[in-house]
Amino acid sequence: MSKAVLFFAEQNNGQFRKSAFEVATAGRQVADALGGELVAAVVGDAIADSATTLGAYGVDKVIAAENTDFHYYSPEGFTQALIDIITELEPGVVLFPATSLGSDLAPRVAAKLGVGLASDCTELFVVDGKLEIKRPIYAGKAYIRVAFNSEPQMATLRSNVFSAQKQQEGKEAAVEKIQVNVAEGKSKSSVKEFRPMGGDRIELTEADIIVSGGRGMREPGNFAILEELAKELGAAVGASRAAVDAGWRPHSDQVGQTGKTVSPNLYIAVGISGAIQHLAGMSSSKYIVAINKDPEAPIFKKADYGIVGDLFEIVPALTEEVRKLKSS
Repeated sequence: MSKAVLFFAEQNNGQFRKSAFEVATAGRQVADALGGELVAAVVGDAIADSATTLGAYGVDKVIAAENTDFHYYSPEGFTQALIDIITELEPGVVLFPATSLGSDLAPRVAAKLGVGLASDCTELFVVDGKLEIKRPIYAGKAYIRVAFNSEPQMATLRSNVFSAQKQQEGKEAAVEKIQVNVAEGKSKSSVKEFRPMGGDRIELTEADIIVSGGRGMREPGNFAILEELAKELGAAVGASRAAVDAGWRPHSDQVGQTGKTVSPNLYIAVGISGAIQHLAGMSSSKYIVAINKDPEAPIFKKADYGIVGDLFEIVPALTEEVRKLKSS
């Protein structure tokens, strides 16, 4: 087995996502255990110069696939770029972030290569020179440890589980540029424009703190009190499936089995009963605070801290206390 570890470093307009640094840190640990090098695969338009900064996170080399067609995510184009890089490098391990983009791209690459893929991994191990992973199953109620029968061994890593750690401040990684040519007519779509929802709002999977609301919010206008608390905490705002199905929040805000999987340092569940589908998307949060008027709500069994009471009194009071602490 090749000892090289390759990871996909996700970026947006030349700025690397938090997930890129998390996967780099995890990849460095695997590469050290295997005694190999860590290589970053970067795909985009004119991104080679900024890619050198990945060296601070232990990256030995960057392979940058540049193409003006890669300014926005192109499923076929990015897949071809990764296939070209993997064919050239022949790594033993390939890692992706379990972000929306990574979770779309990784299965495409695995299918093209005809290899297995372990998704949403929370731990990585190297046993007898081979990779093993741990991942949740049964909506997060249990974990399974998985080994690979194919190579390269491919996995997506859950966001906010692997802490990003710089190895050497200011170190620059060597960059090798490659050209990827996607055959004309092969691409089934072409992205002309990208408009992020919510403007400058913090993306759920990147947030360290999340304030989520459920059916207990009663109506869409009441999410304003969660927005206020989130603003003071520097947090993102999420929602349960019930709130999204009711049309109170967009699907991009949904946390849960059919929404986004998040692992923030602090998750505040407001008016959320704690259905298993919701718990599957946030149960790996470091600290969980539940606010609910029903003392028997299942969310309290998962929460580290619970407040039983009227959320319309508790949340504004909590927001005011946060303001006082910030101003003191």
